[in-house]
Amino acid sequence: MTSALKEIYEKTGEYEAFYTGGGIQWTTDGGHFLCQCDDIIKVIDVNTLCNTLTIGETADEKDDSDQIYTFQMSHDNQTVVTVHKSGLLKLWDRETGQQQKVWRSGHKGAVAKLAFDANDANIASGGTDGNIRLWDINYHTCTSSLKGAMGVFTVLKYHPDISKQLIFGAADDTKIRSWDSKSGKEDLIYTGHFSKVTSLQFTPDNEYMISSGRDRVLILWKLGESKPIRVLPVYESIEATILMPPSFRIPNFKKKLDTEGIFVACAGEKGIIKIWNIQMSCLMFEQSNSLVSSSTEEGGLAITNLLFNTARNMISVVTADHNIIVHDLQTFTCMKQIIGFTDEILDIIFVGKDESHIVVATNSRDLKYYELGSMDCKLLKGHTDIVLALANFPTRPDMFVSSSKDNTVRLWAQVTNQEIKCFGVGARHTASVGSVFTSQLSDTFFTSVSQDNCLKIWTVPKEFDTVDQKIIPSYTELAHTMDINCVAVSPNDKIIATGSQDKTAKLWNDELALLGVLKGHRRGIWCVRFSPVDQVILTSSADSTLKLWSIADLSCLKTFEGHESSVLKVDFLSKGQQIVSSGADGLLKLWNIKSSECKMSLDNHDGKVWSMVVSKSEEQIITGGSDSKLVTLKDVSAERREKLAKEREEQIIQEQELMNLLHDKKLVKALKLALRMERPFHVLKIVNEVLKFGHEKLTETLKEINNTQKETLLKFAAEWNTNNKNCHAAQLVFNILAPEIISGNLKVPSLSNFIEGALPYTERHFERLTNLLQDLNFISYTVNCMQPHPVKSIDQN
Repeated sequence: MTSALKEIYEKTGEYEAFYTGGGIQWTTDGGHFLCQCDDIIKVIDVNTLCNTLTIGETADEKDDSDQIYTFQMSHDNQTVVTVHKSGLLKLWDRETGQQQKVWRSGHKGAVAKLAFDANDANIASGGTDGNIRLWDINYHTCTSSLKGAMGVFTVLKYHPDISKQLIFGAADDTKIRSWDSKSGKEDLIYTGHFSKVTSLQFTPDNEYMISSGRDRVLILWKLGESKPIRVLPVYESIEATILMPPSFRIPNFKKKLDTEGIFVACAGEKGIIKIWNIQMSCLMFEQSNSLVSSSTEEGGLAITNLLFNTARNMISVVTADHNIIVHDLQTFTCMKQIIGFTDEILDIIFVGKDESHIVVATNSRDLKYYELGSMDCKLLKGHTDIVLALANFPTRPDMFVSSSKDNTVRLWAQVTNQEIKCFGVGARHTASVGSVFTSQLSDTFFTSVSQDNCLKIWTVPKEFDTVDQKIIPSYTELAHTMDINCVAVSPNDKIIATGSQDKTAKLWNDELALLGVLKGHRRGIWCVRFSPVDQVILTSSADSTLKLWSIADLSCLKTFEGHESSVLKVDFLSKGQQIVSSGADGLLKLWNIKSSECKMSLDNHDGKVWSMVVSKSEEQIITGGSDSKLVTLKDVSAERREKLAKEREEQIIQEQELMNLLHDKKLVKALKLALRMERPFHVLKIVNEVLKFGHEKLTETLKEINNTQKETLLKFAAEWNTNNKNCHAAQLVFNILAPEIISGNLKVPSLSNFIEGALPYTERHFERLTNLLQDLNFISYTVNCMQPHPVKSIDQN
């Protein structure tokens, strides 16, 4: 039985970046994150991960965006202030996203930090010029300018006790300064840090403050004293701190140790949260379940921010690669992982029997494991460099292989729906492993190709004794003279195909003996696939073409042209009768092999579409690309065919009904139906039929139809008016409906355009009829002149 061909895929979902670095804040109720994303701020629902609101984009700026440098949300979560590249400060309503006020910052350089006071009545802006300006929110006027600091502000904060009227700031000179927010005078300078100050926290009793820095220390200060009380070395660069609430209980520690003291959670370079009792100089807790990799560079950052939410009793870790990991404060278990920005999506595969999950390789060492329904994500750690390719086993949907720039391949298995573990590691390649492909009939082997120009076949162990067990290749072959981009295994596991930058594809048997070389592409080959039913192989290339080859005689059977740049991924559909392809031009195309015709072209991406995966049923396709977007597509061919069949059926029924009404001389009903069906010819036929009973009958008939139908009739009359044969009916319709248009009872959309279109033809008809009338009068006059006049007789005289 021939498989029904696909006709159209429709986009059903899109998962795109919402946090690309910069400012991030958590609403007081714990329901939303405000995330800086390029030139806007996206408000993300924590539970659904939906973008519920966009702040920072006005109608004037959609074409010419004004970059946001930083933002700050008020304590009551009602307003947001953004700082822009243009030097403007903008005030937004947090609930509606509407812009309320705009004013100039007055700083000589850019604004680096913002801070609201405890009452949300004033906001401070700290610039790169070393100055702080205080603004009255209601009047957006500058009330004070605070000077003394040098360089770019890294910390800016009002003291939470409004009665103290203090504002604190630290800039490049590493000193923490305090000013009187009313008088603008400098209050005190706190000297103790020797590197960039990154955070400042105040204790609930308003007597102490704690600061952190890149100089690897936490410092406890007593307000009003310029020298530190205690300097605590933490042996890593700290980027963020949180002051723990008094009721906090640290996991795995007895109550005696954590009943007294000031507890500070800090994180930065090492990617783990540590909680210190700063008064006792004691490390109380060190996170053991961190999902954040430590920084690879000395002094680099793994964690850029820590957020604490009292309402939910949760802590959020913001990582350097734009992930947000939410932990329960009491147990430090991971509650949710949110991927703010995936960077380039390099490969995607389905995992699990019901294909409810996908694994995505991005420009990262960590794999991302998504539950498709909710897009909940878990990070899979193992590789030490960027993961380049993925492949799953058709016979074991819970098992898959990954390859990476770290020169290794890894074998993973789905333990439960929530957990995936790495069971095997193969490390015999000497360069980046760019592609992997699995056995199609079993789970006993898989293949890999690398920039070391080698093709390897790996044997999968029957049993795994330990995690990360070593895997050894059973066959290795130097396959090409240049980088190998792709590999594929035939449906019967007998042939392996490779495609390379050397413009050729090669066929190998299961012991890596060369069977043949496919030559014909003008540039490197990006993807190879075997047909599921025929002895043919499909290749796609950087020369923008797809080629279909015979395995028997290695000849090129067909060439498909249509993409404008490199074709990166291809696959067979409809039992080998169709091809789906994705390219560097951002397009997804569907081809019919028999006719070489492109049936569909979808433009859902803004860059290269590196990855594409088709579900077993071919109902769903997921694509990912350089624009960091995951797009899900659904096959709606059957629904479309059903819809068209239903429309045709309804059309036939309506046409039959129309014929019956015309036959029974029910002209008013026939006219209404013809107008609803939008049949200008039938409407004209009905109007002419009514005119046989006189003009008055047409006037009465047109009174029976509603305004919508009259608008349609006018549109048809404008069409008839273009033809001399039908102008009489058209002019009568215009004449009857004109009074209603003039009185305003009938409103015609784009009336001026309608008149402009109808007037020239009307004038031409009038001129033609006038000339005809003149000609008829002239003929009548001539005939009258030719008649003999009666002559009077003589007798009558």
